[in-house]
Amino acid sequence: MSRDAYALGVDFGTNSVRALLVDVHTGEEVATDVHDYQRGEAGIIGDAGDAHVARQHPADYHEGLVASVRGVVEQAAAREDFSPEQVIGIGVDTTGSTPIPVDRAGTPLALAEEFEDDPNALAWLWKDHSSMEEAERITELASEHRPEYLSKCGGTYSSEWFFSKIWHCLNVAPEVFEAAHSWVELCDYITALLTGETAPEAIKRSVCAAGHKAMYCDEWGGLPDADFLAMLDPELGQLRGRLYEQAYSSDVAAGELCGEWAEKLGLPEGIPVAVGAFDAHYGAVGAGVGTGTLIKIIGTSTCDITVASKAETPAEIPGVCGIVDGSVVPGYYGIEAGQSAVGDILNWFVTYLCGDADLHEKLTAEAGGLKPGESGLLALDWNNGNRTILVDARLSGLLIGQTLHTTQAEVYRALIEATAFGALTIHNRLREYNVSTERIIACGGIAEKNPLFMQTYADVFGQSIEVSRSSQTCALGAAIFGAVVAGSKRGGYDTTEQAQAAMTGVKAERYEPDPARHAVYGELYGLYKRLHDSFGLSGHCEPLDDVMKRLLDIKHDVAG
Repeated sequence: MSRDAYALGVDFGTNSVRALLVDVHTGEEVATDVHDYQRGEAGIIGDAGDAHVARQHPADYHEGLVASVRGVVEQAAAREDFSPEQVIGIGVDTTGSTPIPVDRAGTPLALAEEFEDDPNALAWLWKDHSSMEEAERITELASEHRPEYLSKCGGTYSSEWFFSKIWHCLNVAPEVFEAAHSWVELCDYITALLTGETAPEAIKRSVCAAGHKAMYCDEWGGLPDADFLAMLDPELGQLRGRLYEQAYSSDVAAGELCGEWAEKLGLPEGIPVAVGAFDAHYGAVGAGVGTGTLIKIIGTSTCDITVASKAETPAEIPGVCGIVDGSVVPGYYGIEAGQSAVGDILNWFVTYLCGDADLHEKLTAEAGGLKPGESGLLALDWNNGNRTILVDARLSGLLIGQTLHTTQAEVYRALIEATAFGALTIHNRLREYNVSTERIIACGGIAEKNPLFMQTYADVFGQSIEVSRSSQTCALGAAIFGAVVAGSKRGGYDTTEQAQAAMTGVKAERYEPDPARHAVYGELYGLYKRLHDSFGLSGHCEPLDDVMKRLLDIKHDVAG
């Protein structure tokens, strides 16, 4: 294999685009560049009248793609051993489900003068929860008429997902729905741009996006059938034929870099471009996911990703966001779960309640001086709803045990602990259905920067946690698939596992659980789970009158 071979990964996040150039032989991350979205608030276009609305402008994607890729090419050009001709493959990941209404040519409606001021013609960002009613109705009808459609996505369809958003658009903006020839996920839209195949019928669609968010599965012929979609609305039934019939894993090339975008990016034409996928799934690949290994991508929200043998994976896991063939590593089922808010909860607390967005470092230090249970507080981590395992965007946060002496640092620590308890609930559900999580690798901004956070997780889980060597795991995962679609003949790899072995790793240090702290957290988790079930499960009722008093007992015991 040539040492002069590089793969490019482009990661479209919630607030910015990041490009990463990687030496496919050594895994060295040669250059990286970030471009922040310029429209809205940190790239997110909201609605003052509806806090659940979150949209993005496709022009931000175009500008970010050019700026970030040109940035890494220019950085790498400073090396004597680099030239753009040595880039052998490109991979792309994005947020999701982030569907975009497009015309017959695949051009986003938001770029047309007619819709330039219409927020419903924008990209519907993953964190847009405005379609809660539609999601609930999809769940009801699928449960009655097509229960298999819910079997691979935890039994409940989410407001974050493809069809609920499109249906909501039909209900609130029929003129936009009528003008849209089709809808394209962001990860598919970017690969279509790069390859020049933008017509909706010509785009190679991602099985990651299709399977986890659009009820796609080969077992029932791909997407939900037109008759079922017509039960939601006849217009959706008609849309079915303008979507797609087949979806692909990311070891398949979506096409080659076209001349127009080669010129814009400063790269040679003809570079293979992998079928796209979602950021968390590529993040898992970049962190070294494999059977028995759970990857936790921890940031503003979290995604938990693992893979499992198709012969051993259960047909369904209630509350889990998806069990999809080839969505992470080709040849295995990809399993996704996660929490709708983690870092966002801490940001909310310091910004809105403490009034100082710069308090994180101070409160982290003070919270680190507290023992588990010392605050007497217990929280539920549902400030942005519950993604897994309850799948309910209508749930909200809870904090109990406050007194007139409760401090900011105590609340800060209780919120960290709440996210850890929520994560443990997900892990327990996976284990309940015999999905192994013998090894945990964390990645993302919090894993990189907050030892208190990670140590708390290790203590709550009673399990060691490793941290990915790369701080750019999503972009690295994209680059890995760039190397895979290039193939060994071009200096890349023939399998995802080969590329991972060469291009990924973990840091030397790891977080080991403390048995004494784990024991206290075991008691606190028992109380958390009672609150979780009582407030989150319909019809679940049990006395909670002892919870506050038990928190005081634990606080007294810890104080000694």
